[in-house]
Amino acid sequence: MVLTRRLLSALTSVLMIALACLVALPFYYVVINTFKTQADMSTNPLGLPATFTWENYIDLLSTSTVFTAFLNTVYVTVVSVVLMVLIGAMAAFAMIYRRSRLSLVFGGILLAAFLIPYQTTIIPLYKMIVGVGAVDTLEGLIATYLAGSVFCYFLTIGYMRTVPLEIIEAARIDGASPFRIFGTIILPLISPVLVTVSVFQTMWVWNDYVSPTIFLSSPEKNTLVLLASRAVSEFSVNWPAFMAVTVVVLLPMLIFFLAMQKYIVNGLVSGSVKG
Repeated sequence: MVLTRRLLSALTSVLMIALACLVALPFYYVVINTFKTQADMSTNPLGLPATFTWENYIDLLSTSTVFTAFLNTVYVTVVSVVLMVLIGAMAAFAMIYRRSRLSLVFGGILLAAFLIPYQTTIIPLYKMIVGVGAVDTLEGLIATYLAGSVFCYFLTIGYMRTVPLEIIEAARIDGASPFRIFGTIILPLISPVLVTVSVFQTMWVWNDYVSPTIFLSSPEKNTLVLLASRAVSEFSVNWPAFMAVTVVVLLPMLIFFLAMQKYIVNGLVSGSVKG
């Protein structure tokens, strides 16, 4: 019996290691080839470089384009995520604070909006952005991301229902306004789920390709993902240099996810109010 358990444990470990290697292979392929020349990559794409070279990264970082794209991406991501989380949390609080038939109607509308595929709204959304003169601007791109507030709303309202209504009623009796209740009582209590939502939305906005491609055209407005996609030439590609751009795009999100993964779990599984 003990031998069988050990055998199953060993087989499970071997299987998990094999799957981990399979998943890590594309990332290894990208990273290792950034240290090669074009000729070295062509002859030995999966092996170690014949001679390690930092030339691809030096050439990439010696241009101001990558720094501009990085700052654009940070600006769009931070502003979009802050607004989405704030709007979603305020909408969830309004549904809890003012329960009525009207709130049920609005909840149904938000559910319908959540179920509509983004691709079906691109054309009317583009016309709206053009109509207000915000096309090819980072602010216009941020405005398109605010539709993600619906996702924040649905994750937040489920967590917010665990907050005892007695706390809100006590604050009402003490004369606290809705904004004060929301800012000083509700936000601290729901901070775990807000962190979780922020992580999801940050990864979405940072890695998004569709919206920047549609709503941005000027090179100085490039995000990192656009910079990487436009690094592919029509006729020939310096693949090691292209993969260096890819690593620059992926590395911040990889570090961010590893640093925040424990908050994702905590925000999803914790639903009780302590103290």
